[in-house]
Amino acid sequence: MILNRRALMAGLLGATAGPLMAQVTGTAPLTSPRPEPRPERGAGLDGAQDIEVLIRGAKLGGEVSFAVGRLGAGEVLAERHADVLMPPASVAKTVTTLYALEKLGPEHRFETRVMRLGPVTNGRLDGDLLLVGGGDPNLDSDQLGDLVAALAASGLQQVTGRFVLVEGAVPFRERLVRDQPDHVGYNPALSGLILNYNRVYFEWARAGAGFTTTLDGRGERFRPEISGVEVEIVDRDLPVFTYARDQSLDRWTVANTALNDAGSRWLPLRDPSLAAASAFSALARAQGIRLPDPVRMLDLPEGAKVIVSHQGAPLTKVLKDMLKFSTNLTAEVLGMRASGAGTLEGSGMAMSLWAERELGAKLSLQDHSGLNSANRVTARDMLKVIARAPGLGQGGLLEGLMREVGATGAEGAAETGVRVRAKSGTMNFVSGLAGYIGAEGGQPLGFAIFSADVPRREAVPVAEREDPSGAGPWVKRARRMQGQIIANWDQSFF
Repeated sequence: MILNRRALMAGLLGATAGPLMAQVTGTAPLTSPRPEPRPERGAGLDGAQDIEVLIRGAKLGGEVSFAVGRLGAGEVLAERHADVLMPPASVAKTVTTLYALEKLGPEHRFETRVMRLGPVTNGRLDGDLLLVGGGDPNLDSDQLGDLVAALAASGLQQVTGRFVLVEGAVPFRERLVRDQPDHVGYNPALSGLILNYNRVYFEWARAGAGFTTTLDGRGERFRPEISGVEVEIVDRDLPVFTYARDQSLDRWTVANTALNDAGSRWLPLRDPSLAAASAFSALARAQGIRLPDPVRMLDLPEGAKVIVSHQGAPLTKVLKDMLKFSTNLTAEVLGMRASGAGTLEGSGMAMSLWAERELGAKLSLQDHSGLNSANRVTARDMLKVIARAPGLGQGGLLEGLMREVGATGAEGAAETGVRVRAKSGTMNFVSGLAGYIGAEGGQPLGFAIFSADVPRREAVPVAEREDPSGAGPWVKRARRMQGQIIANWDQSFF
């Protein structure tokens, strides 16, 4: 292990640091039956042995790696197994953030448009009405309802032609990855017209011996019907959910023994553009505008004119929310729009090549969210991404988009003044954290910490990957260990 206290102290005593994020605190057992690993160079220096004790005490199995260093050049000041390829999980979204900022620009806004082909006379459109998806990952039912209200306010009352859905802004993909359970809401389809993160709101309530159910696009003000989805509650114990695609219909069954008297959850959509078009039609009917069943187009036809439109938030706001809530769909849309690639894997490769060219970081990414279990990075290369991020000299745009959690230090210790801003990443038996750490009066540093027991993760059957046995406690131990490692740096070098 390289843990050079003098070098690290020198790096901390420079320019004043801005406020930075913290960790999950706690203590760990100080003994372990596992033999102590052969120390890497520099392991005899202050703090090295303590970190090895913390890692052994976490009892994670698999591998733990980290790197910490200066900003700008990416000089490594301390590392452990930093050249081992690790799954980054959602830490990959930090790369996507930088990529989208460069390719799309911080003020980029996604736009959803309602357009026409033909003239409008006395409220009647003699031609086609077009709903043009712009790939807005944050479009929700309330915004769609306001768009329809604006359409009605324009004076439109009747459409004599077709209702055309233009959905080619983002290439379609039925689900983000193949190795997740059918019913998890974080793995929806990818599409050019997105509504409610491509999910449908399923709600149930007990009624006598059975249940009543509803399916809608739930917003705070609008709840449009969503067509193309059916849910049947059946008498069984397991499996809790089954899914089948029947022509243009998502068919779900749910085990009645798994349901409380009342509850709800979001289910992923497999044909989300068509579901969004059905929500638009339902909202239009409420405004007195009846539309025929939609027909699909990939590209916008020539001569179409805008009637009304909705613009999403600036890209910086979209990115900040994506990092905070770790929305996979948002990351994939941003990466695909930034690369222009036709497939998600090709887009991930394009972003990896960009990171190597612009940041000197050799990454192997198959997507932009980190959900793909084949993604691999090293702690050393992730440190390069963090340390060389564009904009650091102009106020640290990436750092400013990351979430601040608190102050470091062991459980029960006093506040130390050290802060960290970082992005976490979590999958079954995989945990990562990467970002910025610093103290008032010192120069902030970049860091990356990864933990993974890949064989244990791969042994979990796909149907059980929403919440497999042992995964929750494992992640808690990994997060506590991350905090203790940062606290070790804090106590030794700040």
